[in-house]
Amino acid sequence: MASTVSMQRIQVPVRRSLGRAAVSSCRSFATIPSPPDQTAASKASQQSQTTAPSPPANKPRPTYFKDSSVAPFSEFLPTSSPAALLSPSDAYTLRTAEVGPASNRRTITRLPEWLKTPIPAPGSSPNFGKIKADLRGLNLHTVCEEARCPNIGECWGGSNKAAATATIMLMGDTCTRGCRFCSVKTNRAPPPLDPHEPEHTAEALARWGLGYVVLTSVDRDDLADGGARHFAETIRRIKHKKPELLVEALTGDFMGNLDMVKIVAESGLDVYAHNIETTEALTPYVRDRRATFQQSLRVLEHVKAVKGKEGIITKTSIMLGLGETEEELWDALRQLRKADVDVVTFGQYMRPTKRHLKVEKYVTPDEFDLWGKRALDMGFLYVASGPLVRSSYKAGEAFIENVLRKRAAAKPEVSPDVLSQAVIAEEATRGS
Repeated sequence: MASTVSMQRIQVPVRRSLGRAAVSSCRSFATIPSPPDQTAASKASQQSQTTAPSPPANKPRPTYFKDSSVAPFSEFLPTSSPAALLSPSDAYTLRTAEVGPASNRRTITRLPEWLKTPIPAPGSSPNFGKIKADLRGLNLHTVCEEARCPNIGECWGGSNKAAATATIMLMGDTCTRGCRFCSVKTNRAPPPLDPHEPEHTAEALARWGLGYVVLTSVDRDDLADGGARHFAETIRRIKHKKPELLVEALTGDFMGNLDMVKIVAESGLDVYAHNIETTEALTPYVRDRRATFQQSLRVLEHVKAVKGKEGIITKTSIMLGLGETEEELWDALRQLRKADVDVVTFGQYMRPTKRHLKVEKYVTPDEFDLWGKRALDMGFLYVASGPLVRSSYKAGEAFIENVLRKRAAAKPEVSPDVLSQAVIAEEATRGS
């Protein structure tokens, strides 16, 4: 009995060692090919099995190694080499992707390549960081930030300060209207106007040393004058501090009150801009119900009536990709020319959030070029047309700046004393 127990104790370690040997002999590696003499290996394993029984070995983990060359990294980048360039039909085809967890998958449309821009960083450009810091310090707002403009890095971060452009948004960051394409905050009763905003804005612009500035504002239907006097006072103070600075005012429609339009037009600005945004047929679906296509046309017509055909440049902007037809665009352009509008810009509508209108079409760069040529052939002074072009895009302003300086050279300058007297008179009127 004792000999049987001692034999069992001896057999246990022997079986373990034989089992390990069988497993190691059958194991293969992903990067090392198996030996060519498969018969010898199989015979050895059979002999070990007959010598002593061993427990079943665990099945080795399968590998997915393939002995084939891997494609270079450049093959994964469509624009990395001339050999990998896509045809226009392939490049313009919209692509979709599925995102989200398996239980809640959804399909999204990926942006075309021509709509992708680098994300600006404050440290990448001294101008960008300085403008952003001054805006926060003086409690000023810009439409560049509020409307999430894709050109903010290019406009703010120019290497030449005089070529940089900023679009200041006056009268706060809350609008009383709710257009279905705009990401600016809305409220029926926004905060009251900041009485120091005109002076702060003029001080900031004089400090930056810009050559061209765009002033815009939210719609303030809660005010009796729609904010027209606040707008005009800001322009006069800017011209008083820096007469050579060119000022463009991108205003609302002031609820159709043309007297308020006249106040802004006579404040000393150089370019009066008011956007029709889209075609007449789509206006009720895109803009707030209080804004109409014909009302916007009357604003632009009245500016020319007040200042004369050569006395001021008028400008408007149209978004493409909202479902407009070719005939509707032709009709809009004909009505703009009839109103003597000088500058028109075309840009791609970009959906800010899920709560806003969907993009019906991503217009290709070739189509933008076509509409730009068509508008120039109709007699517009200048046309900026491209996927990332916005109403205050600085490429158009560079051309307008040259036109304005040529016109100013042929006219007598307005002395700073006259502008300061206008500011004093405006303050006296507001005080009374």
